[in-house]
Amino acid sequence: MLAAIDWSRPWYATVLDAVGRLDLARDGVIAAFNGRAAALGLRNDSGQALHFVPQSALPEGTAYEEFIGATGGVPTRDNLHDFFNGLVWLSFPRIKRQLNALQAAQIALSGVGKSRGPARDGATIFDENAALLVVRDDAAGAALVAALRGHDWREAFVARRASFGADAEVWLFGHALMEKLVAPYKAITAHTRVLLAGADYFALAQAERRAWIDATVARELAERGLSTADFTPLPVLGVPGWWPAQDAGFYEDASVFRPKRGAPSQLAAAAAQGGQHG
Repeated sequence: MLAAIDWSRPWYATVLDAVGRLDLARDGVIAAFNGRAAALGLRNDSGQALHFVPQSALPEGTAYEEFIGATGGVPTRDNLHDFFNGLVWLSFPRIKRQLNALQAAQIALSGVGKSRGPARDGATIFDENAALLVVRDDAAGAALVAALRGHDWREAFVARRASFGADAEVWLFGHALMEKLVAPYKAITAHTRVLLAGADYFALAQAERRAWIDATVARELAERGLSTADFTPLPVLGVPGWWPAQDAGFYEDASVFRPKRGAPSQLAAAAAQGGQHG
């Protein structure tokens, strides 16, 4: 199962430190996760030690998030989806704890039900498919964020290509997103949350930057909650340097790099401009 993962891919940098600290060949996945979780002193929102258990430990009729909130146990199957979920717990434990607390509180309030509601929908999307875009808090960073939110892909990824790395970083969070990227294809799109950071952030070592993201996002979720409106789409393979042959034509594929809904297409805009001059 794990042999299919190419750890040299840039999108796995988020969890590379976590996986490098596990002896999976010796311990197996659950035991390795539990050893690392204990070393980090991880706990759920109610203070119970976070640990990983086989899926069979989840009682029938009990919601997954409810079980984690009540016991600290994270049901884990022998598949890539749950493997990446464990790595994210070890990499961003504060965010994961806060997302679980939000989910568990909503379940306690209104039950599981057929519809999750906006808060649980937002938490589920975050947990499964989120990326975190950290952008330098200055005029250039604001322009990059505006281009991404406006789906001006050429402005974001071509004109502002040099911003990525120096002034903007993408950290994957969603474990389903990581699973899809084991066999990458162009249309994979993340639900992206933007974080503004000062110059001091970009001077930190990678582990310190990850810890800053973990603490900052967890605090924001605790203070303001979460909804689906908090995200902007990001075609992951469009991130500069994340895929070969990212020429201008790469970003012209409108089936992936779609214009913002309600905005005129480039062709329509060009036709309108031609009519004005013609």
